[in-house]
Amino acid sequence: METTFNLKNTIDSIVKEKGIDKQVVLEALEQAVLSAANKKYRNTRDLEAHFNEEVGEVELFEFVTVVDEVVDSYKEIDLEEAREVDPDVEIGDSLGMKMDASDFTRIAAQTAKQVIIQKVREAERETIYNEFISRKGELINGIVRRYEKGDLIVDLGRAEAILPHTEQAPREVYRQGDRIKALITKIEMTGKGPQIILSRTNPLVLAELFEAEVPEIAEGVVEIKGVVRETGSRSKIAVYSHDNNVDPVGACVGMRGARVQNVVSELRGEKIDIIPWSEDIARFACNALAPAVVSKIYIVEETKSMEIIVADDQLSLAIGKRGQNVRLAARLTGWKIDIKSETRAAEAEMLEYASFDGSEDEAKAEDAAGTEEAASEGLEQADVATENSAEEPLETSSAGAAGEPEE
Repeated sequence: METTFNLKNTIDSIVKEKGIDKQVVLEALEQAVLSAANKKYRNTRDLEAHFNEEVGEVELFEFVTVVDEVVDSYKEIDLEEAREVDPDVEIGDSLGMKMDASDFTRIAAQTAKQVIIQKVREAERETIYNEFISRKGELINGIVRRYEKGDLIVDLGRAEAILPHTEQAPREVYRQGDRIKALITKIEMTGKGPQIILSRTNPLVLAELFEAEVPEIAEGVVEIKGVVRETGSRSKIAVYSHDNNVDPVGACVGMRGARVQNVVSELRGEKIDIIPWSEDIARFACNALAPAVVSKIYIVEETKSMEIIVADDQLSLAIGKRGQNVRLAARLTGWKIDIKSETRAAEAEMLEYASFDGSEDEAKAEDAAGTEEAASEGLEQADVATENSAEEPLETSSAGAAGEPEE
């Protein structure tokens, strides 16, 4: 009775401590006893092991086939002997007889223990893998344990994860015991168990942080349309509100900037531009270049490119430090962006006019030659035609060139 009680306690302890299904433990226990029995009998018998819930022990059964004449005494039994066990058996029936499991030696018991440990370990790995595979793309909290060749080992509670040095933000330094938030990007099952890969540089880190800070995003009222990052330096996030009464930028900024400041603090001072998203690509591009103010914009749909004109004093602001602002804006919009100052754009326009006027003079000369030829053939209105052909195209083309571009 004491053995039964101890076995039940052991099973309950394993289930509670490892957090795995009780059925998995029972199957492992049955397999362990069966493995030990097969080893003892050298696989000469047809054995099965089953856990009896009522008595709390693993019962071992030997199965033999009822025959007229026994050839293999380990797997066959004659009809007369079989009917002593079960009077209703017939030739060809399979008869199961309970064996005395107390005959197992110390070695057999040790084998059973090793099988149980192995099965429990495999079940635990499978449970951890299934738990974290469903959390891929989720921001998770962990505790820094150690560095290994530049990679950070993070304790997630039931498992350890790796934050590769390529996924660590520049200038972020952690010590043992520090808390860290990172994104689960990859889970792989290896021979040593599940390997969980984390990231601090992925743009989804920023999106997940805002979702945690902004209830409107978690509820779906405000939607994150795009995120681009230059990790540790600057980020841009485009947001859109499905409710006209909710300002998406204001919701993300929070009262006195509290929400965005929490995100900035978690990213160790990374600058964040919160941009209102728009279906109008011109308006969206202007928003993406904030804080710079755009004067004019020319769009080429075919090549998904645009030329943006800004005031001279806004040029450096629009381009940003080492081109960072315009580079992030281009990535956020998905369009190629070329920025010019108003002075440079005016100079380019003057050069275009100069080239345009020169080509028009040649056209005038050709038209004049054609008019003279027409006059020689006796056309009385040749002079009028010449005058119209020389003036009207120039006036019309000049207006087209000097006309205001689409804003």
